Amino acid sequence: MSDNIQDFSDLAALQEADRRHHLHPFTDPQALVSAPPFIVDNAKGVFIEGQNIRVLDAMAGLGCVNIGYGRKEMADVASAMMQKLSYYHSFAAVSNPPAAALCEKLASLAPGDLNKVFFANSGSEANESVIKLVHMYWQLKGQADKRIFISRDFAYHGSTIAASALNGLTAMHSPFGIETSGSVEHVTAPFWYRFGGELSPNDFGIQAAKSIEDKILELGPDNVAAFIGEPIQGTLGAIIPPDSYWPEVERICRKYNVLLVADEVVTGFGRTGTWFAQEKFGFQADIMTLAKGLSSGYQPISAVIINDDIASVVTEKPEVLQHGFTTSAHPVAAAVALKNIEIIEREGLVERVAGEIGTYFAEIIGALSDHPLVGEVRICGLCCGIELAKNKATREQYPYEFSLCNHVSQAAIGQRIIVRPGGNVVMMFPPLIIEKSEIDMLAKGLRIALDHVYGMLVAEGMAG
Repeated sequence: MSDNIQDFSDLAALQEADRRHHLHPFTDPQALVSAPPFIVDNAKGVFIEGQNIRVLDAMAGLGCVNIGYGRKEMADVASAMMQKLSYYHSFAAVSNPPAAALCEKLASLAPGDLNKVFFANSGSEANESVIKLVHMYWQLKGQADKRIFISRDFAYHGSTIAASALNGLTAMHSPFGIETSGSVEHVTAPFWYRFGGELSPNDFGIQAAKSIEDKILELGPDNVAAFIGEPIQGTLGAIIPPDSYWPEVERICRKYNVLLVADEVVTGFGRTGTWFAQEKFGFQADIMTLAKGLSSGYQPISAVIINDDIASVVTEKPEVLQHGFTTSAHPVAAAVALKNIEIIEREGLVERVAGEIGTYFAEIIGALSDHPLVGEVRICGLCCGIELAKNKATREQYPYEFSLCNHVSQAAIGQRIIVRPGGNVVMMFPPLIIEKSEIDMLAKGLRIALDHVYGMLVAEGMAG
């Protein structure tokens, strides 16, 4: 490899360096024993490139590259700000112009009275910050016993210690000895396809919301601090709730004086055809967390936005807020986020998802529901989960150990498209700039991948 740090031309050497020294997140280390890492070295629009392969990224990275890859004006604003103010902290009442402007912009876009912004660097950090701010709020209100968070099965809120405890995924708890008892309780997810039985979606939505009320009463309202939920549970299945669910959740939280936290890390900034999914599903949170689409992944940045009541309580006493990060409100990240929002507004991407492109996506991708391997296609805006099923009529699942979605995602790579497997769900969260021809490519490639996997099941005598 060249001494020039910018010379990345020796791919084999880079792969070996990565294999030796890089501890990859959410990766089986043994996978890198048998094969070198796939190195992505270029991206533009909805496509990524690496190792002489060009692939349509139907996951927008990790559901974050809302405006698409390779925007020169994003690079230009980052370069300009880096040259002018490469860094300064936001501790001790210090700020910078992009951070101040971004706070104001977010407050103007956020629903209701969500007006006070705290900056972090990732969705995990944002949700970890929520836990501390909520505990601080109830202590200042003289209700220090209100410390328990209610979360849900299939929830994903991050990978820091406290945020991991919120997750409805025990695989993220046990390897690290993370305890949830006494701090987090989990209730039913509004996953109608898996658990709705004979109920209509809206009846099941009410039932799923009632599990929150039942848990509050079991624990005692004086002990419950907040309920936290993703409006659409993205990471663990693209679970789109029935229309009845979120208004009922809000009613229950208000009734028992429990704070309502909307984790809009995935759903924020146009993905559902509204700026924030609260508008789509008809509810108002007390706290909202943002990341991913805030900068479209061009820079690490996240935010917590709290309502006026919470803000007034946590700022009313002359005490230092003993929380923050070295790079909170980083000037380069804030400038990039502002430019990202400007592009979303200028190009009408929210309206695009709500209108023609979202409608086309739902029609073309929704048509995959006729495939014998597909039980349900769930779509909201540019969020999609394709549920695989052994029996369409009974919704019987294939065993997880079959790893069907992994097989589908691998077959999809062969068709030059990236989708994300999760249990028995194939997920897609494409960039908001995706074109109709690219949706056609996605649908065609997915059908071929599904055909391939279903053919394997038929050949082995294991098809439904």
